[in-house]
Amino acid sequence: MIKESDGSVPVTHAGRVRRRRGSNEVPADVDQSNGTKLLANDQNKYKSMLVRAYSTIWMIGGFVFVVYMGHLYIWAMIVIIQIFMAKELFNLLRKAHEDKQLPGFRLLNWHIFFTAMLFVYGRILSQRLVNTVTTDKFWYKLVGNLIKYHMATCYFLYITGFVWFILSLKKKMYKYQFGQYAWTHMILIVVFTQSSFTVANIFEGIFWFLLPASLIVINDIAAYIFGFFFGRTPLIKLSPKKTWEGFIGASVTTIISAFVLANFFGRFQWLTCPRKDLSTGWLQCDPDPLFKPENFALPGWLPEWFPWTEIQILPVQWHALGLGLFASIIAPFGGFFASGFKRAFNIKDFGDSIPGHGGMTDRMDCQMVMAVFAYIYHQSFIVAQSVSLGMILDQIVMNLSYEEQKELYAKLGQIIKDRQFGES
Repeated sequence: MIKESDGSVPVTHAGRVRRRRGSNEVPADVDQSNGTKLLANDQNKYKSMLVRAYSTIWMIGGFVFVVYMGHLYIWAMIVIIQIFMAKELFNLLRKAHEDKQLPGFRLLNWHIFFTAMLFVYGRILSQRLVNTVTTDKFWYKLVGNLIKYHMATCYFLYITGFVWFILSLKKKMYKYQFGQYAWTHMILIVVFTQSSFTVANIFEGIFWFLLPASLIVINDIAAYIFGFFFGRTPLIKLSPKKTWEGFIGASVTTIISAFVLANFFGRFQWLTCPRKDLSTGWLQCDPDPLFKPENFALPGWLPEWFPWTEIQILPVQWHALGLGLFASIIAPFGGFFASGFKRAFNIKDFGDSIPGHGGMTDRMDCQMVMAVFAYIYHQSFIVAQSVSLGMILDQIVMNLSYEEQKELYAKLGQIIKDRQFGES
């Protein structure tokens, strides 16, 4: 009979927890001692804080550098993060003994993963790729054909993986193989698809990627600091070290930061302009009305010695409050979900690639939830829903051949001439 300890870690009669190769599983006594202890009472908290702070500084520095480099470099960073996350999650259910009996089976996981990546990013970036090569007839025709048959190509690759999987089925290994096949698709749905919304946000303007991502980082750091010094009241059993003090302190900090950061980021055109192609370099454009300062009168109850009677506010700052509210109240549940997931598999972290933080998946759990919300919010409340000239031109360039475009050009020219003649 199996009993469950206070730390929710299964313990066998032998008093041991079975280890899986490649996991970060810890013995039950270690998990129990660490899992139920508040951070404020942890005797080793200062040592762990230094390690965590050192890693955080390096991560933030690298993040700032990539953002400075521009859209394509941020996209490359997201792809690398997704690959690391997939590797950590593939290893979570990996069994070395079974894999030895199935040569090449691990490669099938990556085949399906990269097929999904080709499909999703092909859909997101196809128009921007067309805009990049419009000046060269050869490349334009080649890219046009690739886009035309993009869906068929991805489907063929997926069916190839499906047939590969069926042909690889081996007696007495069916359960493990079908479990791995289902697990691969779950990774695509829960992890890859959600994080891919981040790329869509990037090309709508780095602002819509940078602000949500920064708010999650600020919320995480603030929750850690407030919980470190003031945490006394446990918040949720899934994450015993999370406290109400840390949650409330982080929420207030995040909402204030959202309002302030939106004003700061919104004043840089290269952050707010959408990228319509795949070229590099900073952008310049006519700022959207959301990023044009407006005077806002301060309330009359402020003391007379206060030096300002009005301040300049960017309209986007009011939208930033909605992002900050979501980042502080709802997005942390992505972390709670990950905590419950790790407890279900009896592991401390998804990986150990980031000292003091665990694996890449441990850092991206809340970011994925936030990226989806930021994209939906932007499309629902920011982007104009009416058909614009730019949208029509995009459809013409994407769906009409070169000869059809010339024919359309000639017909439009004739229509304009006829109208001018009729008006005169």
